[in-house]
Amino acid sequence: MALGFGIIGCGMIANFHSKAINDVRGAKLVACYDNVPAAADRLANSTGCRAYHDLKAMLADPDLDVVTIGTPSGAHMDPAVAAARAGKHVIVEKPLEITLKRCDKIISECEKAGVVLSTIFPSRFHNSSVEIKKAIDQGRFGQLSAGDTYVKWYRTQEYYDSGAWRGTWELDGGGALMNQAIHSVDLLSWLMGPVSEIRGQVSLLAHKRIAVEDHAVATLKFENGALGVIEASTAIYPGYLKRVEIHGSTGSAMMEEEDIVKWDFKKKRASDKTIHAKMAGRLSGGGGAADPAAIGHHGHTHQFQDVVKAIKNGTKPAIDGHEGRRSVEIILAIYKASETGKAVSLPLKSDPVLKVRKTGVGG
Repeated sequence: MALGFGIIGCGMIANFHSKAINDVRGAKLVACYDNVPAAADRLANSTGCRAYHDLKAMLADPDLDVVTIGTPSGAHMDPAVAAARAGKHVIVEKPLEITLKRCDKIISECEKAGVVLSTIFPSRFHNSSVEIKKAIDQGRFGQLSAGDTYVKWYRTQEYYDSGAWRGTWELDGGGALMNQAIHSVDLLSWLMGPVSEIRGQVSLLAHKRIAVEDHAVATLKFENGALGVIEASTAIYPGYLKRVEIHGSTGSAMMEEEDIVKWDFKKKRASDKTIHAKMAGRLSGGGGAADPAAIGHHGHTHQFQDVVKAIKNGTKPAIDGHEGRRSVEIILAIYKASETGKAVSLPLKSDPVLKVRKTGVGG
């Protein structure tokens, strides 16, 4: 029997969620809710699910088993907690939340209720990401020396003006790092392992009427001794594919969006040519570099399928709440490092007190 899915938050991301749910075997979209009734009605009309204008009523629907949350980032905790307390499994769009305290509240409530919690990071499910992770685990890179990611994207002023929550600390939780580059931050830390120290700088350069950064650069030290770079921007015209680079003493791999563009190892394998040819097909499109609506939903489909499997088998999903929390911690550490001009050690003991949340990056 198919699990009944419901969507909370019927903005742009809800379209990705509805398409992914439709493609998942063992899942069916049965309900949606938004605090703007017209938004819920629009999604219901286009998908055939039931529109709710009251969250409690939706969570009481006996056909509902799983909720996906696509509200603004700083409004994830309340519906996630309410869903968990109602006994519904929870999938939360990135970031899990915008503070560690809020992330921990979601995690604890889901654990207390015995429901599955997953944070959306579809990049981990791309075939190219899986191949690089497999090569790392097999030791093909030797001693890891560098792990870098570059998200040089472009967003117009109109993008930020299109929603009152965009570019705010209260609901966006940050700018180019927390909203756009967090996928690559998660991917980098998944591939390279835990981060032990961070230095960084963030700035507001090309946009007006927002409080958060549109450009950021950070250097990282990983627990395994490797060093790395995170560069994130929405101020680089016309916007380029996000890039992840992994380097070691015996191998290197570079990925642009979903395409492996470099696959070089000291010890060759017969499968290397096949992997390079298969993964460098340039099939991934623009990847949201300039248009947030241009991102495909196939990664969401793979992740939703993983959650359905975890629910049915009573196991953990590949990306649970604790995994989702990690990238938030890294980004908060970058903000703290930028504010203090000093290195920040991880793990953080608590949420850093950021003056920038009150003053805005641009001063």
